[in-house]
Formats: sequence, C-alpha cells, structure tokens
Amino acid sequence: QVRLVESGGGSVQAGGSLRLSCVGSGFRFSHLAMGWFRQAPGQGREGVARITSSGDTTYRDRSSGRFTISRDDAKNTLYLQINGLKPEDTAMYYCAAGSRSLWDFNYWGQGTQVTVSS
Repeated sequence: QVRLVESGGGSVQAGGSLRLSCVGSGFRFSHLAMGWFRQAPGQGREGVARITSSGDTTYRDRSSGRFTISRDDAKNTLYLQINGLKPEDTAMYYCAAGSRSLWDFNYWGQGTQVTVSS
C-alpha cells in the first residue's frame, strides 16, 4: 500500500523559510518521480516542483528561485525548501509520487498546511 506522509508545515511570517518533508512507503521510492503541489483556499491544486528518479528537477515558476526540491532515496524522503515566504504561498502542500505526465501523478499524501502572515 502506497503511503505518503508530509510534515514541516506551519505558520510563519513573510520572509521566513520552511522545509517540507514527505516520507514514502509501500513502493520503490527511488524508482519514481516525485512532486510537490499546493492548493490555496478557493483555488485548484497546482504543481510547484517535481524531481525525477535521476534527480532532474522542474519548477512551475522558474523565475522564483524560492523553491528547491530534493530527495534522499536512502531515507525514502522528499523535501521542499521554501525561502522568502509570501502570504500568497499560503496553501495546503501535497506530496505526490509516480508521474504519469509532467504534472499528473498517481499517488498523493494528505498534505501539510503552510500559512504565511504579513
């Protein structure tokens, strides 16, 4: 049974940083592409970043530079470092595994909430 468990969210002030983590189990973590998505209140879910099994990364907002996705296959863990947090980054952040296409994934976690105050 595939399981993805996110952690690391919280309430921070604008300009702060967070590192989100996602631990995967029930599948061969190192073999799958992984991704981070977010969903703000009243909006649809959008991709933030993805990383292939070989470590190649893609970011939805290439100009931002505030997000860094990484993975530690030895720990079955996916990370998302977010720097310079803005109020508009407030959202539920989801981990995903098993990419069917660039931003379409098979498996999803339950999410971790990030709230940024100004």
